[in-house]
Amino acid sequence: MTEPLLSVTNLRKSFGAVLVVDDVSFDVAGGEVLGVMGPNGAGKTTMLNLVSGALPADAGRIRLAGHDVSRLGVVGRCRRGIGRTHQVPRPFEGMSVFENVLVGATHGGGGAAHGRRDRYRTANAAIERAGLSRKANRLAGSLPLLDRKRLELARALATTPQVILLDEIAGGLTEPEVQTLVALVLELRESGLGIIWIEHVVHALMSTVDRLMALTFGHVIAQGDPQTVMSSDELQQAYLGTVAP
Repeated sequence: MTEPLLSVTNLRKSFGAVLVVDDVSFDVAGGEVLGVMGPNGAGKTTMLNLVSGALPADAGRIRLAGHDVSRLGVVGRCRRGIGRTHQVPRPFEGMSVFENVLVGATHGGGGAAHGRRDRYRTANAAIERAGLSRKANRLAGSLPLLDRKRLELARALATTPQVILLDEIAGGLTEPEVQTLVALVLELRESGLGIIWIEHVVHALMSTVDRLMALTFGHVIAQGDPQTVMSSDELQQAYLGTVAP
């Protein structure tokens, strides 16, 4: 049996007396999209922070491509192949799109060990994949929301990830913009990336993901086939507070 690209086992995190992530386990294969749903405060973003290394876990193990990365911080995991976008885009606003993406190419995925030409090539390829080639020389601070989200994605891609973590990347977009984003995520899946996508825009998830995982109060309440999870009593209870008759 082939080992998953990313394997998360019994992940746990508390802030004081509040248990935010409670014994969460899941796997992601290359070329697979795992969607993550749950009400606000369910622990979804904290879970991504734990996987990326932005927060230390209290317990649990994370394996990437057969290697235990649990003890690595965010930089070490990024260089091993875990890329990340944030719910609110965080560009260097006074730098150009190209310069922003070059930061990812330089410091992620082992890019620091490559020559200048390789880093420039990696940055340009990420910009092209994210659909920003015509805006490569624009200041990041001048970009509209869709292009800021594209830039967030391009910076993550420039780290040459094996797995990419998307945190509500469709939030705030118009319907045509959401469809453009969905097409891009599908392209990334076809390229063999493993993708974990937290999203409240449900139809975007349902048109993209291979599996769906639902969280509430920090623990997994349903995981598996997207349609089965969406129709589960557990998910209805989490969102609506009641189960439909």
